[in-house]
Amino acid sequence: MKTIILAGGSGTRLWPLSRKNYPKQFLKLSGGKSLLQQTVERLLGVVSPDDIIIVTNSDYKFHVKSELDSLFNSHSPSPITHMILEPESRNTAPAIALGVKYCLEKLGCSEEEVLFISPCDHVIRPVEKFREYVRQAEEIAKKGYIVTFGIEPTRPETGYGYMKVSSQPAVVGDQDFLNVEEFTEKPDAETAQNYIEKGIYYWNAGIFAFRISLILEQFRKYVPEVAKAFDLTFDECRRQFSEMRNISIDYAILEKTDKVVTLPAKVYWNDIGSWDSLFEILDKDDNGNVKDGDIIAVDTKESMIIGDKRLIATIGLKDCLIVETDDALLVAKRGQTQKVKEIVDRLLLEERKEGSEHVITYRPWGSYTVLEEGERYKIKRVVVSPGEKLSLQKHYHRSEHWVVVKGTARVTIGDREILTHENESAYVPKSTLHRLENPGKVPLEIIEVQNGEYVGEDDIVRVEDYYGRIKE
Repeated sequence: MKTIILAGGSGTRLWPLSRKNYPKQFLKLSGGKSLLQQTVERLLGVVSPDDIIIVTNSDYKFHVKSELDSLFNSHSPSPITHMILEPESRNTAPAIALGVKYCLEKLGCSEEEVLFISPCDHVIRPVEKFREYVRQAEEIAKKGYIVTFGIEPTRPETGYGYMKVSSQPAVVGDQDFLNVEEFTEKPDAETAQNYIEKGIYYWNAGIFAFRISLILEQFRKYVPEVAKAFDLTFDECRRQFSEMRNISIDYAILEKTDKVVTLPAKVYWNDIGSWDSLFEILDKDDNGNVKDGDIIAVDTKESMIIGDKRLIATIGLKDCLIVETDDALLVAKRGQTQKVKEIVDRLLLEERKEGSEHVITYRPWGSYTVLEEGERYKIKRVVVSPGEKLSLQKHYHRSEHWVVVKGTARVTIGDREILTHENESAYVPKSTLHRLENPGKVPLEIIEVQNGEYVGEDDIVRVEDYYGRIKE
């Protein structure tokens, strides 16, 4: 069995912490590890690293690599080497089709191989029980079914999809499962309550297992425009990926086929699809509050307060959400946090950078934070990870002055290469080739002062780049 992890989502419902340039799967929201790392760990109890394929957006390539390297050993490459980069987001049906093509062509899988499809941003526990269900799903899938994971609803949740199931279980060997009769996507509160009372509805966890031969047949039958990808080579398929229909696997196949069944999974499951969902899983104080940061809460109950650098003081609040970042403050009523997406949509419509970008911008070599910006100048805090280096580059419109705050920098300026230590500086004139490297074992931190007639991020000419970004 091969496992395909879908890791290309943007996680807008957890704005302002999760944004397009650094979405929720990379955040450490629960358990000290990112949601992507937790997903990989869960599956490694069932399959080997070489059986895991990660499908992600090309913008997240280095985020994924960093997460995997950190999970296994920060000083060694990850043993998970199969990564498929989507040129752009096209929803789950095209992503799964691309993964199937990769398994057939690049990994030499037979059409009888079972594929297990998992999102990368869910919380599931206990882990060992989940692994037992994965093994059961594999056995059922071998018999010619598309197996979904069904979660018994605990509340009338309007942010999840529901599956209506048959009242009598079917059996394959020792494996019980239920036939799925109908899918409903995100019902209103009254309908969701009605589903719970009827007792024949499950939440659709978005986790699937199937044989390759079956999914090929279903793609060709129900979404032939996507199935055309299987007649191409993998590389051709990836080049034409943006032309594929933007559609989820649920709408494309699951809601139409008679081959889908559900395996009722008696585990705790949470897709962290909203701040309300996250509130549910985090530890709370004696007043039922989730607090993270410098928080003083007076007569405040059942609220989530997440701070960054500032003190947050609250008085007399109940069932509230407060999330503070460097550039945004979200205040909402608990139970209404699904509407955060409306805020993000408005920000994007108005082309405001807060909708997709953090103040901290992550790069393959580390990150930078814009501390201040004005006419003809910009000040950044730049952090370079151990052993990493920026591209060999130049700028036509600005000079740069670097001051080392922490660590040791190897600095290339023109034909000179020097080591610059804490409290030392280096100056880079306009139009001069230069490079910044961290040869040490601790993160390198510098303050960069840019000065010139134009200090935009696109004033950069890369001549040599370790991360293959010359074409950018």
